[in-house]
Formats: sequence, C-alpha cells, structure tokens
Amino acid sequence: MHKFLLVLLVGITHKIAAQHQHHEGMSMLMSDKPTAELNYGLTMDTTMGMTHSLSRNLPMNRNGSGTSWHPDNTPMYAYMSQPTPKGWSYMLHYAIYLRYTSQNIYNEGKRGQGSQFGAPNWFMGMAQRKIGQRGLFQIRAMISLDPLTVGNGGYPLLFQTGETYKGQPLIDRQHPHDLVSELSVSYSHALSKDIDLFGYVGYPGEPALGPPAFMHRISSFNNPDAPLSHHWQDATHILFGVATVGFRYKWAKLEGSTFNGREPDENRYNFDKPQVNSYSYRVSINPSPLWALQFSQGFLHSPEEAHPEENITRTTASILYSKGIGPNRYVTSALVWGRNSHDGTGENSFLAESSVQLNKLAVYGRYENVTKSMEELQLINDVPGFDPFVYTINNLTLGANYRIAQTHNTDLVLGVQLTGSATGQTLQLYYGKTPVSGEIYLRLSPSLMTMRSMNHSGHNRMKGMKH
Repeated sequence: MHKFLLVLLVGITHKIAAQHQHHEGMSMLMSDKPTAELNYGLTMDTTMGMTHSLSRNLPMNRNGSGTSWHPDNTPMYAYMSQPTPKGWSYMLHYAIYLRYTSQNIYNEGKRGQGSQFGAPNWFMGMAQRKIGQRGLFQIRAMISLDPLTVGNGGYPLLFQTGETYKGQPLIDRQHPHDLVSELSVSYSHALSKDIDLFGYVGYPGEPALGPPAFMHRISSFNNPDAPLSHHWQDATHILFGVATVGFRYKWAKLEGSTFNGREPDENRYNFDKPQVNSYSYRVSINPSPLWALQFSQGFLHSPEEAHPEENITRTTASILYSKGIGPNRYVTSALVWGRNSHDGTGENSFLAESSVQLNKLAVYGRYENVTKSMEELQLINDVPGFDPFVYTINNLTLGANYRIAQTHNTDLVLGVQLTGSATGQTLQLYYGKTPVSGEIYLRLSPSLMTMRSMNHSGHNRMKGMKH
C-alpha cells in the first residue's frame, strides 16, 4: 500500500512540476510585480527579515511543525518583529479556543457521552538570526496550557484513543499536550541558492515523520478538535529527544531522524527522560507554490505507555494545497494517510480536510475514515455474532466561524461545528446509532499576515490585515 502511494506522489509531482515551470515563466513576464502579489499578498518573500526556518532562500510560509513543509502559498497568522541591530528576527504564533463541547448528544446512557467548558490552546515563539553569508540559526519554543485549561484527563472527543490518564488508556477523550511542547535549535547552511544542509535538535521536538501536525496545518486551524487519526499520522510532534539532519535540493528534501519513540507521560509539566531508540525518514516535494507532498516512515520503539512491549512501524503520506483566491480570501486543504503496523497486523487512517476563508467568514470540514481495534477502544467481546477484531469509524465535521472583532492585529472569532459519526452494528450497541457531537467556541489568535505597501521608512513590513 505505501509503495503504491509513493509512486502516486511521484506521478503527481511530475505533473505539477510542469505547471511549476509554467508558473515561473509567467512570473518572469510579470517581473514588474513582487512575487508575493501573485498570491494576493499572502506569500512572503525572502527579502523580509525572517525566512524559512531551515533555508535563507525559501519563504517563511513553507514552515510546518518540526522540519516539515507547507506549500509556499500557505497563509500565516502571527506577529513578527523587524530585525534588531544584531540581526535577530522574532515571530509569535498562538491560538486559544474558549469553547463548550458536547459529545454523543442524543444517545442517552451510551458510551462517550460527555461535555466540557474548556480552552485548548498553544503558543509558539521563534527567534532567527543569519550567520555570515550562508548560515541560518533558529531557536523555537512551544508551550500549551492544556493541563490547566482542559485538565490532565483531556477533553471529551468521541472515538478518540491514545495515551493514558491515572494509569488507564484514554478512550473517547483527547489527551492534553505537555506544558512544554517544543524546545529546539536548528542550523542550516546554504551551499548555493538551491542547496541547503541542516540539522535540528529538540527536547522536546518533532522528528521527520508525517505531515505538519494538526495544530499547525492551516486547513485544520478552524477546528479545535484533534483528528481521530492523530495517533496514526502526526502524534510524534512532541517527543523528548529528537535529532534530525536533512538535505534540500531545489524543491525536494530528504531527511532522517533518531528519537525517543515513547509518547509523553501523564505528568504534563516535566521533561521525560531522553532516549535514542527509534528512527524515521521523510521525502518532501514542493513542486509549485500551491502544493506540498510528503512520504515518511518511522520505526517507533514502545510508543504507548499502556503497551510497552509493542513496537510500531508508522507509514504516512500527505498532499497539502493552499491558494489565495482574492484579497483576504484563500482555500487550503489536506489529504493524509497513516498506517500503524505491529505484530503482523495494521490499521489504516484516512483524513481529508479543507477550509475556505472569505474575508471575515470561514467555512470548513473534515472527513476521517479510521480503523481501530477492539483493544484500542477497550471493548469487551461479549456480543455474540458481532466480534470483529477491528472496527471502521467514519467521521464528518462541518463548521463555520465569523470574525466578530479585530484590534492590534488580533482576531476574535465566533464559531460553531457539528460532527456526525457512522459505525458498524457492533459499535452502535455501545455508542448508539449515528452519534452526533457539537460545539461552540471563541478563538483568539493573531490576524492574517500579508505583504503591505512600503512604510514611511521605505522598508517592507507585515501586519495583521484590517478592514
């Protein structure tokens, strides 16, 4: 299966590469306009104070979580400083969702019912400095107050699994993220405009495995919930001990990591013991500003505390797409496949999500098809005739939000979303028929960044967009 997807990615790449050559030709014909204007000002250029984390010759929009890539046209919600006299540039991203969620609303007495007032959140800061004519150094830190704002037991999320609380596997709940979710340093060296060598060390950090984590994908930005496929696709975004080296040639990147395969423990405030027991590789291809493709595989030693004897091979592939469709308007989407294999068996997950921003209004959706085992869901095999080893869950979330206030380059957004689930007969016995969940939320975050006209001092600057 993963070989087929790799061949598919390569085939798509060749096709889009031809489009990329056409795009470059058009850019030359339009040389009187900045490249960023071709994407309605959403794509920053490398003449700004801050560039991509691991390349002086790539736009910052390509930054994903860890060392992963987004499309160059990916919108950004952040604050950024002008370079200091010593050459340092700073950036801050964050999102706070003050929300009420209710799961499995209509199936009274069935499994997974639960509600919560909470506030999932994350904050990421970056400091970057160019060294000499070719070097680039960056420090990055990310924190989450989830342990305080949603509790050590996490928040209700129907059919979610992964990690533990009070020594028991979390079922129908999403675990909180650690207070310190990333502390990393990286250095890249440009051998030429087209070639970079880089290294990344994190404690905690994210290895070269999977697409950008859901918290940092713009296609997922409007949805406060983690995907049900999180532990099949991008759950390695917080690991205590990561080292990555990589090589970029033009729009292709090859990288490898060694890391601690164990996911964070239940103490969300400490630093887990670093170990080197797992490894991964990832191939990333950005054939045009619209697209980012990756294929990766990781060999994880004892990732789950509830099953310390179990090692997992995780294989993922993804296609990300972003495009500006007008001033303050864009569409961004993701297709992700992930598979966990162990002991001769394996479960697949598929995710498709998209978000359309239309000035103050956004509409978005996420579809997931996830296969989870009886053990994963902690089901008791006591239903005669309905005891398959694995169960398929189909989830569809649709939502919309509207920016109700904007001040000092900060947005306040009001949103609502509904999720419907479809399962087989066995799961209906436990969860009821067609479970429905919903939530309403306020999101606080930086405003959308864009290229602006020259300021009074004659230098380009970026600010949150105002209307």
